[in-house]
Amino acid sequence: MEESIKRQVLAQAILALETEEECDMLLEDICTIKEIEDMAHRFEIAFLLSQGKTFIDVEKITGASSATISRVNRCLKYGKGYRHIIEKMKNKNA
Repeated sequence: MEESIKRQVLAQAILALETEEECDMLLEDICTIKEIEDMAHRFEIAFLLSQGKTFIDVEKITGASSATISRVNRCLKYGKGYRHIIEKMKNKNA
């Protein structure tokens, strides 16, 4: 299967999820525990940075390296995924 088709199928599978439990089940099947922990850690960093926390604050709170914080910050500023999802979460909880 072509790589773009594989990504499309994965995106469709993710979009089919309806509950947090379904999401957890899928993540546990397609990712290692370490991969899930790493993704959760990076999302925590993005969330803290989006709240205006400094790199030093984030480093103290999460224990993340400055390289990881910098990479997540770059994605938060120039990417679309983190910002979009964090905004959706804020709007849903407002």
